[in-house]
Amino acid sequence: MSDFDETFDWVVVGSGAGSMSSALVMRRAGKSVLVLEKAATVGGTTAKSGGVMWIPGNRFMAAEGDPDSAEAAITYLEAVCADGPEFPGTSHDRRLAYVAEAPKMVDFLMGEGIALERGSRFWPDYYDELPGGCKTSRTVVAKPFDKKQLGAWEARLQPGFLSVPARLDDGMKLPFAHKSWKIRWIFAKIAVAVVLGKLTGKHWVTAGAALQGRMLQAALKAGVDVRTGAGVQDLIVANGAVAGVVIEKDGKPWRIGARLGVLVNAGGFAQNQAMRDRYMPGTQAAWSNTIPSDTGDLFPVLERAGGVLAQMDQMVGYQTTRMPGFDQAFVKPPGQGLTGKPHAILVDQSGVRYMNEGGSYELYCQTMLERNKTVAAVPSWAIFDAQFAGEYAVGGVKMGKKTQGWADAGYLKQADTLTGLAGEIGVDPAALEATVARWNAIVDKGVDEDFGRGARAYDQWLGDPYKAGNPALGRIDKAPYYAVEIVPGDVSTYGGVVTDVHARVLDKQGAPIGGLYACGVASASVFGGVYPGAGASVGPSMTFGYVAAKHAAGVGNSL
Repeated sequence: MSDFDETFDWVVVGSGAGSMSSALVMRRAGKSVLVLEKAATVGGTTAKSGGVMWIPGNRFMAAEGDPDSAEAAITYLEAVCADGPEFPGTSHDRRLAYVAEAPKMVDFLMGEGIALERGSRFWPDYYDELPGGCKTSRTVVAKPFDKKQLGAWEARLQPGFLSVPARLDDGMKLPFAHKSWKIRWIFAKIAVAVVLGKLTGKHWVTAGAALQGRMLQAALKAGVDVRTGAGVQDLIVANGAVAGVVIEKDGKPWRIGARLGVLVNAGGFAQNQAMRDRYMPGTQAAWSNTIPSDTGDLFPVLERAGGVLAQMDQMVGYQTTRMPGFDQAFVKPPGQGLTGKPHAILVDQSGVRYMNEGGSYELYCQTMLERNKTVAAVPSWAIFDAQFAGEYAVGGVKMGKKTQGWADAGYLKQADTLTGLAGEIGVDPAALEATVARWNAIVDKGVDEDFGRGARAYDQWLGDPYKAGNPALGRIDKAPYYAVEIVPGDVSTYGGVVTDVHARVLDKQGAPIGGLYACGVASASVFGGVYPGAGASVGPSMTFGYVAAKHAAGVGNSL
């Protein structure tokens, strides 16, 4: 077709991390690239997130004497991921492609000047007890980044949640600063670095904002054309293949050609309540940590082009607690570090414990929603005692002077007895007392025979490493007793179009649609309905963006 207003070799829809990894591959191959972002800022929900990548066999593990292997990783994924017609986004071949390509993607980005490092030496896989599971860490993150290096683009980077020159791993140690001089020393150094940064005019960010800041900087340096406020309205199909996109410019349709193809990495539909009601009833956009523009606009566009949506009932659940200020919070108050700590459990609205509170946040929310089908469990109640209140945080905030305000607002329920607490939350006192008695017996025995909490290295990571005995277990027996609501929030939806090992979008017959690729949560997850470890969204997005560009450019393994 010749009726395009402009033409590029590679057109990318959305500006998440996978978009930038694909753009860098194309520029390295000498191709022209256009990235179109409908929002006013670049980086998507990735920039707001922890920016963690789950990368088996990455170079940092080997460098630290903790080698991993493709064999171990695929063994783990085969044990974790369920195949079947309800999960067409995953398959042995797709998982194998991920395990093979993810470490190559990291090496490529390092070669492009992206400063990455190991996320932690101890951040276990979420099902580390299974064959091939890693009890140390397969995580990779970006090093802290000075946003000032973006120049005029600084204001157009999606804000993150941590604006300090600190490693993400160090930031996660903050709750234990009162227990460790080593951690206090780390934060003293960070405080000095913050002051020096202000004096020297630096604007530090870490986590997802650091990753996306570095990716944007590299993309701009490589000559990628990045445009904000440029939402794609449609795909242009010619002779059965996608040949470009349509955006709006100056109030009129603007047709952009794509010689090698279009990559869709436009996020999910977490902020679209109508789509949530259709695909995952009982969940709320108001509970999501995604950015406001995560509204699923491209899903009907992809369907019109022949793509098949799948796994749309899946989300990357991230439990949250609706404390005062919840509606205005940039990051919803976390519930994971609440019920995963000693001296705390989760019960449904009948007062019964029904899960391992220390496991995967995705599984946690999935279990809550499944429980709610038979017993009211949305919201559920986090139950804890004075021991917890004196040691740990609620929604990321240490209890203290705020406690009375929380109680006055009706958020924090409190009583001197479990019977009294049961009355406050409207559950049967006998049921709650029996549940807590059973929990205390589990703690005394040191083994959770009901749900296995504390058996995994990951459960222990969520607990208290400075506590004697099992870090995930602790009795609930010191008054006063407390309760707060927990709801199944999320950090993203997890379904999208079905793609193959090259990230090509497949039609109803399972054949690739020419010129159309997808990655990130615009595609059905390579892991099906399971989240195997920290970074199981960002890692695949960046990897399959990299894979898609290599395939479209015809460069194979030369990059």
